[in-house]
Amino acid sequence: MKNPYTIMFGQQPSQTISRLVQISEVVSAFVSEPFTPNLFMVSGLRGCGKTVFMTQVAKEVKENDEWIVTELNSSGALLTDLAANLASEHIYAQMFQKAKINLSFFGIGLEVEGSVPITSIQVALSKMLEALKKNGKKVLVCIDEATPSEEMKLFAGAFQIFIRNDLPISLIMTGLPKNIDNLQNVENLTFLYRAPKIYLPPLNMGTISDNYRNILGVSHDDSVEMAKLTRGYSFAFQVMGYFTWNEPNRDYRRIIDDVKMYLEECVYNKIWSEMSQGDKKFVWGVVSSGSGKANEIKNFLGMNNGEYSVYRDRLLKSGLINGDEYGKVSINLPFFDTFVKNRMLFDS
Repeated sequence: MKNPYTIMFGQQPSQTISRLVQISEVVSAFVSEPFTPNLFMVSGLRGCGKTVFMTQVAKEVKENDEWIVTELNSSGALLTDLAANLASEHIYAQMFQKAKINLSFFGIGLEVEGSVPITSIQVALSKMLEALKKNGKKVLVCIDEATPSEEMKLFAGAFQIFIRNDLPISLIMTGLPKNIDNLQNVENLTFLYRAPKIYLPPLNMGTISDNYRNILGVSHDDSVEMAKLTRGYSFAFQVMGYFTWNEPNRDYRRIIDDVKMYLEECVYNKIWSEMSQGDKKFVWGVVSSGSGKANEIKNFLGMNNGEYSVYRDRLLKSGLINGDEYGKVSINLPFFDTFVKNRMLFDS
């Protein structure tokens, strides 16, 4: 039997831990009547499950016959790609031809005899969405790993106009916290601040334990310990399951070093490289304090209350640290404390 877990980014795993409550809330917001255009932004660290979450939402929305679900490449020509995706389906192409929407200018291939080609992609999409609306159709656009690129800015600006004109289009996109923040700060795109943001919490430990016990056949005690080691981090759930599946005796203790190395090479080095020197210093303080108490971290780093609050709030928002316990913070990612100690040792 093929390994049911995956350690490849971008590949949909066969074993997932669903976030049923959050998914249900988003899907209900999209499909509820009367229709209201919606925008959701899913933010979090690399490997926290943003893509899986969006894919599950898209799958459920697609089950509703009124909806057309289309995924766009964040690095592509988003507006043109959206028009091409919609026009590629024969049933919708017929609707656009009936509405005399000529898209030949964009090389999409939808040419209508006797109709002048539309030369503005935004105008073309407005007309396409109007045609879909008349036929009782709605569009959900999915964009993974959105960045504040020029194409993304153009798309967001056009999307704002579409929803202002009551056209049947909704959007869900994922992105790293800093990219989502930078996109929101673009002039004329401040409407994005009003969009609901979903910060994915850690996966449910009990569900992870049940999965390992049922899929890997390990004991209850072992499954609980394995779940604890992942700290609910989505990618770690996959990596731990993957290497344990390949271990002849399904003994997770033998593969912990492999898990650590894989997390470091595939995720942690990238996260570290994207952190500011101040953020690295703060995380080093959290790890070195042992207790995670605010006073100990501030004393260790020589920080005042204002500096501490700035770094704490930013790292909380990124999902790298946890602040649920009053007056304390802790690292969310499994084995990241060891990684930080090693990096600070070799980088100094």
